[in-house]
Amino acid sequence: MHSKTKINIKKVCVIGLGYVGLPTAAIIANQGITVCGVDVNKRTVETINKGKIHIVEPDLDIMVQSTVAAGNLYATTSIEPADAFIIAVPTPFKGKNEPDLKYLEQAVQALAPNLNQGNLIILESTSPVGTTKKIARWLSDARPDLKFPIFGKDLKSEKHNIYIAHSPERVLPGRILVELINNDRVIGGLSQACSEQTKDLYSLFIKGKCHLTDADTAELVKLAENAYRDTNIAFANEMSLVCNKLNIDIWDMIDLANLHPRVNILKPGPGVGGHCIAVDPWFIVHSAPEQTPLIQTTRQVNNSKPDWVVKQALTVTKPSSTIACLGLSYKSDIDDLRESPAIRIVKELAARHLGPIIVVEPNILELPSDLRDLENIKYGLYEQAIQQSETVIVLTDHKEFKNADQSRLVNKEVIDTRGIWRSSKEPIITGILNNG
Repeated sequence: MHSKTKINIKKVCVIGLGYVGLPTAAIIANQGITVCGVDVNKRTVETINKGKIHIVEPDLDIMVQSTVAAGNLYATTSIEPADAFIIAVPTPFKGKNEPDLKYLEQAVQALAPNLNQGNLIILESTSPVGTTKKIARWLSDARPDLKFPIFGKDLKSEKHNIYIAHSPERVLPGRILVELINNDRVIGGLSQACSEQTKDLYSLFIKGKCHLTDADTAELVKLAENAYRDTNIAFANEMSLVCNKLNIDIWDMIDLANLHPRVNILKPGPGVGGHCIAVDPWFIVHSAPEQTPLIQTTRQVNNSKPDWVVKQALTVTKPSSTIACLGLSYKSDIDDLRESPAIRIVKELAARHLGPIIVVEPNILELPSDLRDLENIKYGLYEQAIQQSETVIVLTDHKEFKNADQSRLVNKEVIDTRGIWRSSKEPIITGILNNG
């Protein structure tokens, strides 16, 4: 097919209806295009088909409700034929930080029987370099009747009737809808025609620019972005340890250092969470272990921070007293618990502390299963937790905690890992540690 052939998009199939897949499906459906959302979780499918959502994301509920009601968006557990397929399934790691592509491979194998000439396949899942090529090979093996852009041939002259590209999402939870529409996209096709077809689709619903490149570069771009963030956070976390040792207020130090026009130290925290920053740097390390000492050290610094917070908490807490842990999600005002350092901290406290632990997380209705079975942990509301506890640990900077009455913290040991109460000028918080 000629590289300038435009794909006719009447139906899009979005595979994986999580924090990226569902907003993407809703935005495309909002353009009047029929969107079939696919997920293996039957409860997720049922929830969406009722016009409701299973995740916390501003304004997403309104868009899902309206697009479902209009008949443009529906969910199912089975992949259906479509003009374009967007893959947004998890890509975790396993063992010694080895990429785990099982969910992706399962999605591709289920997709293969539904392909027709002229279809477009876009991988949005953050993936190790070379994954988009693997998809082409997997599909070529499954569908020898179709022509795929297999890397290694002369792609300028090669004719293929299936288009495959990688375009990683670059969104911030809590602003996903806004950033999906407004952020620039990096598009890496397995041929120029693949990149152009992908640009045609995204141009239907995004306002940002589309930057075209090859698939390998697009894959590494996303990994590098997250490794960069991870490195900067590690510096902040390491400085918080230095400040604690030297009895210096980390937050004041950062504010003053950032007055320099070319310095922007990030805020420290109890570690690094989320499916991206805590995972993606390992994909680079796996591909080039000898070339990544800085990335590996960064991961060690950020992975060690939760253990340090636990040690500080146990130092100031009596063995049988009650601890209140405020927040489980990895960042503020969302319900995303993936790779959250807060969960690691709570688990470790439960194993080493004899007294009860009350967990407060306003964005979920109950504790996750791996905490629910621990005898000394219970789910509670903020007021209850503060009233009953002797030690309070801030693990996530939710708005509910920022706006809370600080006078309730008198005579309690407070470990504020997010710096949300540092603005208080009254001497009511007696036990704050400079732990960032």
